[in-house]
Amino acid sequence: MLSVLHVENYVLIDSLDIHFPEGLIIITGQTGAGKSILLGALSLVLGSRSDSSVIGDHGENCVVEAEFDVEEDDTLRDVFNGNDLEWDGGHIIIRRTLSRSGRSRAFVNDSPVPLVVLQELSSRLVDIHSQHDTRLLSDRRYQMGILDYYAGNTELLRDCRASWDKLSSLRKSLSEAKDDLEKSKAEKDYTESRFNELDAAHLVEGELESLEEEEKKLSNAEDIKMGLGTIAEGFSPSEEGRPSIDSLIKESVKTLNRLSRFIPSLETLSSRLESSRLEIDDIIDEIVRTDSEIELSEARLQMVSERISFLYSLMKKHSCSTVGELIELRDSLSDKLFDSASLEERIASLEKSLSAARKEYDSLAGALDSSRRKAAGGFAEAVGDSLEFLELEKAVFLVEVGDAPEGPSGRNSVTFMFSSTGKAPLELSKCASGGEMSRIMLSLKAMLARYTDMPSLVFDEIDSGVSGSAADKMGSMICRMGENMQVFAITHLPQVAAKGNAHYLVSKSGDVSSISRIDGEERVMEIARMLSGSSISEAAIQNAKTLLG
Repeated sequence: MLSVLHVENYVLIDSLDIHFPEGLIIITGQTGAGKSILLGALSLVLGSRSDSSVIGDHGENCVVEAEFDVEEDDTLRDVFNGNDLEWDGGHIIIRRTLSRSGRSRAFVNDSPVPLVVLQELSSRLVDIHSQHDTRLLSDRRYQMGILDYYAGNTELLRDCRASWDKLSSLRKSLSEAKDDLEKSKAEKDYTESRFNELDAAHLVEGELESLEEEEKKLSNAEDIKMGLGTIAEGFSPSEEGRPSIDSLIKESVKTLNRLSRFIPSLETLSSRLESSRLEIDDIIDEIVRTDSEIELSEARLQMVSERISFLYSLMKKHSCSTVGELIELRDSLSDKLFDSASLEERIASLEKSLSAARKEYDSLAGALDSSRRKAAGGFAEAVGDSLEFLELEKAVFLVEVGDAPEGPSGRNSVTFMFSSTGKAPLELSKCASGGEMSRIMLSLKAMLARYTDMPSLVFDEIDSGVSGSAADKMGSMICRMGENMQVFAITHLPQVAAKGNAHYLVSKSGDVSSISRIDGEERVMEIARMLSGSSISEAAIQNAKTLLG
């Protein structure tokens, strides 16, 4: 239940701390006193849309904090555990702050939470019925939701929605796979032709660079061989008896070694000269080897040139700038050809999964249909009994469960039918008056209170359009609901106000609204005011005492 409400700087409320007991709580006050402001503050802390215009004149922020004490609840526990929130034995503190910049922050037990978590928690803590909610009775989805609550279809409905999501996802995947397969088949011949051309080319990474280097050597082979031969010849002995450079260096090394006995530093020069000789020998050997490898082959040159030309033509044809890109294209075309076969396998697998999902959905939708049709009679009868108690003795209330296109909630449509005269009932939204709508909504809420574990329920002038003894009966019904849960009733009817376990008066002084609990003579005078208006008569006072018992 809601045990404490704290409000700071919200519209006309400067600062407010109010404690609430269990049972039926009556809230009254003159028009414009601030009852709707109090309800707005409660809605804000429960996760409603924020608007900086509600911030009062006493600061840059407004704060609303609500404390709840609830019994063990697995659903609430799951929300806490799923969001790493501390479960404090059922004591829950929700705080919402709002700044003039429009920034809103929410906290649960002092831990910051996103608004969606706050709303999820709040939906299990308080059900607020505003005076305009009777319009929901014209909503077919709302009508179905109430019937499902009565029938105990919560888990079945959750499973059906999950099954529908799965079925819809598989349908989408299957459609996309079939589209991909059709596209693949349409492009298969073209794809296969391109792949075969590239595959037959036997492409090798880096091949073009290697071929272009070889082409340069082959194109200039004669000049290369002539130059290398000249170098090698210059380092070799001549026919005229000129010794080779190698022999000259060897002789020089010997001479330096001999002279080093007299000048020791010459030994270093001898070693350097010997190293140079060895390095020159290696260079000449490499030159000779390279010379021997150079081919003077016009056939090879032509073959290399043709291969280079072929590779450039492939790159141009396939809009590639390198052989590496051609290889990537070839591999992707191969994947496409393979994908065609894998798509067929995927489609077969999806069709099998879709068939199983269809059977699961059909089973759940069928179970929902059976449950709704079975519950409709008892549901209508229960509502009818409540309406009779609320002095609609001739009223007829029926629930028609029909067929509808399949969807997340199954394959049903639910329509509430009503007649206040006992004649052929019509669709509820087309024939019920405002007062009749209020009594029907109260009957539904009273019934649902027995099938839900909602700790607190708020009625904002649900008695609108009702008066006299019917209003007294509504008060009695609301009072009975307060025996099993905490019920707040914001009302203008003295017959309802007199039923509460606790009575709170909303008043306004200047531009500030406040709320306080009233008892005894104060309560008698407030009931008398509701009976007679601003001028309270003795008869109204006596009538108020009679109502209060």
